[in-house]
Amino acid sequence: MTMDEQFSVVDLSAIEAFIWSEAELLDQGNLRQWRDLFAEDGKYWLPASWQQQDPLNHISLMYEDKMMMAIRVENFGHRLAPSMQYPLRCSHVLGNFRVLTDSATMITIKSNFQAIVYYQEQTLFAGTYTHQLRRLDNGYEIVEKRVDLINCDADHRSILIYL
Repeated sequence: MTMDEQFSVVDLSAIEAFIWSEAELLDQGNLRQWRDLFAEDGKYWLPASWQQQDPLNHISLMYEDKMMMAIRVENFGHRLAPSMQYPLRCSHVLGNFRVLTDSATMITIKSNFQAIVYYQEQTLFAGTYTHQLRRLDNGYEIVEKRVDLINCDADHRSILIYL
């Protein structure tokens, strides 16, 4: 086993725990703490087409920096927001974590997910996550979270919550 492989193997359980805790914050509806997991330059990307390579020159279902996430989180949680008229609940199932790239400062992890979202009706989302994480002294921060839905090019109702 090379030093790089050993580093990834040892680190993978901590990274999985970080991604599981991120999903738990979404399941609890704790969007402020979830947003705080992102780096100041962090991005959340939900491509609109299969294998989309560019979020800036093509339409995406969602592409937000941390400031836009803060605005969405504040609007979503406001007592007068239409989104607060009905309960919104979700449950994530994650698996098949694998390391794509690994360096001393950054690591990219891909995983599979299913998210069941309930808001007036139940909707199933499934696909892959690609987390680009920056190593910190005390853990990780999300530089980019890419959410590739298996049916990204299908008609979707408004996606109210982060997946």
